[in-house]
Amino acid sequence: MLNDENQKRLRELEQCKNAVDKRLEGFFTGDRSYKTLLESMRYSLLAGGKRIRAVVCIKFCEASGGALEDAMPAACAIEMMHAYTLIHDDLPCMDNDDIRRGKPSNHVKYGEYTAVLAGDALQAAAFETLLGSRLPSSSVASMAQILAGAAGSGGVCGGQFLDLTGEGKKPAFAELTEIYNMKTAALLAASAAIGVAAAAGGKDQMKAALGYASSVGLAFQIRDDILDSASTTEEIGKPAGSDRANDKATFVSLLGTARCEEIIQEETANAVAALRGRFGDAGFLTWLAYYLAGRKN
Repeated sequence: MLNDENQKRLRELEQCKNAVDKRLEGFFTGDRSYKTLLESMRYSLLAGGKRIRAVVCIKFCEASGGALEDAMPAACAIEMMHAYTLIHDDLPCMDNDDIRRGKPSNHVKYGEYTAVLAGDALQAAAFETLLGSRLPSSSVASMAQILAGAAGSGGVCGGQFLDLTGEGKKPAFAELTEIYNMKTAALLAASAAIGVAAAAGGKDQMKAALGYASSVGLAFQIRDDILDSASTTEEIGKPAGSDRANDKATFVSLLGTARCEEIIQEETANAVAALRGRFGDAGFLTWLAYYLAGRKN
């Protein structure tokens, strides 16, 4: 039975997720000549998901003295960016996955060229949405710079490149950590940093946010490795065993499940430690780190 604190935090998580979902529902509507492209964009953007990156953005904004609405445009932009990465990750030329969040991948449903263009358009829309924020221009410029850095060659794209070129190889621990830090942790770290920037938080808060999210992001990806190796497709909503099928090195194949579980706990502890003394109320973010460490999907 869930204790009262856990129930409270789960409700808080759901409320924040629902607020983001409601705002995202308003994007890419209308009867245009290219409406199939818009449908493809909405299909992946609104396909469910945990909205963890958006929640992290909003909660770091609130912890830094801002309000939900201050961070909402950026939170929506981050989810658009994330949706783009998932569409492209699933393409035949990349991870070649046919299922995402329990549904056909975008390229399976709409065709490959539409999926590529939907991803491209979502990335552009992410910056358009973020730059439309009504926050001071200095804050908006800072948020856009953070998001661009996480999305480019030093972040998601570079991480995906290293991941794909590493197929069939046995990278060292440091090399695999670099891939995970770029491919997964970079966008999560950007979400946290953007939240602080939305509230005009201080340098110490920015440093703490980056430390927290980098550790949570690494733990998140290692948990994904464990789930991929031990769960069913129905349980995780995407093809189980795809890493093994694509001959990808993972922390599980490199270190074994037991050591992976230890690293998840270590990184979660590091994340929580990074918050101490930096924010007025970091209760939700502390809970979230532990919650994600133990997730089942």
